Amino acid sequence: MEVHKTMKRDTKCSDLGEANIGQEVCVAGWVNVRRDLGGLIFVELRDSSGKLQLVADPNINKEAHQIFSNLRSEFVIIAKGKLTKRPEGTQKADQSSGTVELYPSEVILLNTAAPLAFQLDQAASVDEGLRLKYRFLDLRRPEMQHNLRTRHNVTNAIRMYLDKAGFIEVETPILTKATPEGARDFLVPSRLNPGAWYALPQSPQLFKQTLMMSGIERYYQIARCFRDEDLRADRQPEFTQVDMEMSFIDESDIFAVTEGLLKDAFAAAGFEVQIPFQRMTYEEAMSKYGADKPDLRFGMEIKDLSSAAKTCGFKVFKDVVESGGVLKAICLEGQAGKKSRKDFDAYQDFAKEFGAKGLAFLEFNEGGVRSSGIDKHLSPEDIEKMKELAGAKQGDFILMIASPDKVAANVMGRLRLKIAEELGIIDENKHVLLWVVDFPLFDYDEEEKRMVAVHHPFTSPRLDDLDKLKTDPLAARARAYDVVYNGVEIGGGSIRIHDRGVQERVFESIGLDLANAQEKFGFLLKALESGAPPHGGLALGLDRIIMLLTGSKSIRDVIAFPKTQSGGCPMTEAPSAVPAEQLKELHLTVKEKEKVRS
Repeated sequence: MEVHKTMKRDTKCSDLGEANIGQEVCVAGWVNVRRDLGGLIFVELRDSSGKLQLVADPNINKEAHQIFSNLRSEFVIIAKGKLTKRPEGTQKADQSSGTVELYPSEVILLNTAAPLAFQLDQAASVDEGLRLKYRFLDLRRPEMQHNLRTRHNVTNAIRMYLDKAGFIEVETPILTKATPEGARDFLVPSRLNPGAWYALPQSPQLFKQTLMMSGIERYYQIARCFRDEDLRADRQPEFTQVDMEMSFIDESDIFAVTEGLLKDAFAAAGFEVQIPFQRMTYEEAMSKYGADKPDLRFGMEIKDLSSAAKTCGFKVFKDVVESGGVLKAICLEGQAGKKSRKDFDAYQDFAKEFGAKGLAFLEFNEGGVRSSGIDKHLSPEDIEKMKELAGAKQGDFILMIASPDKVAANVMGRLRLKIAEELGIIDENKHVLLWVVDFPLFDYDEEEKRMVAVHHPFTSPRLDDLDKLKTDPLAARARAYDVVYNGVEIGGGSIRIHDRGVQERVFESIGLDLANAQEKFGFLLKALESGAPPHGGLALGLDRIIMLLTGSKSIRDVIAFPKTQSGGCPMTEAPSAVPAEQLKELHLTVKEKEKVRS
């Protein structure tokens, strides 16, 4: 339908208020709701900024009333007229334009809409697969508009902050070399080099280090990254990270820049955070909270009762601790008499899912001590000592696990979060950020039977742990750090290795001999011996940060066109088959999947 040249939108719905009463305005958008009261017809017009009520009165404008009578949800219209004040009692305080309305002098229907796959105001109850298939409808919803606008505001705040801090944005390649460490790469065949492959980058790690050796000194990028891994609510095969690298710095410089950046980013989303952030060692985090990303919005710290177990009369506890294990506990304040045997059994089943052989409990109530059966093996002195070490008092309930340290920490950490959610003691109004530092440099991979880097093999060991690379590599600590927000890791980084000799020693520790290191990272080793400055950096997960700041349940709700958990795009139907001619150009053939014999 042709649009009159005299009709052109001159304002957004949310920009209108009582100050504009009496002015002639022209608005355009989608019909959100239409209500026919048998005379007056009301249309709630929606654009990207908000909503405005339009009213058609047959006694004032028959033509406008006729057009209104044929409108349906998601029809697109443009209307102009003088703005008036809404009658008392009909105003909407939750809308910026909720005190005004428009009686159009002219209305044009710009486009109709076919029957919708789902109603926008019912999208919360619609299957996500359907929402993603019709993403162009889903993105019209105010919630999704808010999420994308918040993403824009936060990203803009980040760019402005880094620009003022002397960083320059540099784009790094999307088509690059496959990496031997970490998650699986997405591979891209090279048409011009038959049999050769590019990989999509899992991160710009090696390029940003190379930029430091190129004299850039302060680099950043809002970087697209790719990982071919199994998906969860907070993972996508393609994602965005805020990537930074700095030269001639140490950890304190990284912390200061990141804290200022996050302060501005959170402010852009309407949240205030205090800096500097708390700092905690990896060892303390695991010991007190059972996780390297502790949620500090509530207490319930994990306590070590091993010293009591060593001298107690309960053989199970004693044997575990004497063989190198630990006895760990969490105290549920004021829960004596409130936890049934059924509750305890549920906790025990939960603990067994994560490797525990069992749980025990002690309950301190007015009638004495109730337990899971262990009190008959413990003296009053044993019980009192455990009570004291657990920080318990009368009216409290403690859960205990005797196990190897890693299992005990993991189980208690998970139980701590589960029970806190059940008890409703997590303060949702708190925004707690902290640094976790001094991670282990290596871990031992049981499947591959070798040492692997906890972060990546370009992370510098602590200088006082260099000798441990040969003598006790699992005891070596990394100059690595994660930033944690309300129990979720939102970023991490490290001071990098800038000495070729140290880099070779780390490669050797993970089973990468010099020949293999030269093949895979030859350009990095050359750069390291060409005058590499001390440098380090960090990457922040932008999608994850926006998900948390908007209170979204899934990372897919803050990405315009996300993939499903199977890695597909329902709207475009990617990935899809390609013509045989295209495969031939790439020197590829598709082999049929072999049938599994029964």
